[in-house]
Amino acid sequence: MTMHPWESIPTGQAAVAIERIGQSLPRISTARTMMRGPYIEDFDIYAEIVNSDRGRFVSGQRDRAGAWDDFLQLTASWILRGAGLWTVESQIDKTVLGFVLLGHETGDPEAELSFFFTADAEGKGYAFEAASSARNNAFYALGWDSLVSYIEPGNDRAITLAERLGATHDPAADFDGTLAYRYPRPEVPDV
Repeated sequence: MTMHPWESIPTGQAAVAIERIGQSLPRISTARTMMRGPYIEDFDIYAEIVNSDRGRFVSGQRDRAGAWDDFLQLTASWILRGAGLWTVESQIDKTVLGFVLLGHETGDPEAELSFFFTADAEGKGYAFEAASSARNNAFYALGWDSLVSYIEPGNDRAITLAERLGATHDPAADFDGTLAYRYPRPEVPDV
């Protein structure tokens, strides 16, 4: 792995500003995970996922610089749109498990819920926990009226997860070769 100069960890006043901004972003705890705003230290794992064969479903394989540009866009979304990329980490040992996105990426007709996890974290229910919380956040904290996941045909794991989260395929909303899985507003649990 080659680390580019723009990936260096800021120091001094920049580090203080980053910590303040990071602490102001919403954090959501689930039974086993913590969803928090991303830090530059999370980029290696992000790049590893999106640049791997597994990343072909995220936004296509790319180089590290392209992954960096994507990471910047999804992180900046917090400041510009009030939602963005969460880093999902283990409550137990703070290991980064993957990422969940609530966002409206360039060109997408609707806001989307996206999720991608490391190979080690897949199949253990972490994505379901984190994505359920993000979905609920979109509808109840952010007040969004609609939410979809744009999923590449053949990404059976993502389709299964979206369906488990209550989404159904909405062919009328398919976009740019992706399948649109639409989420219903979840019921608020009785307290």
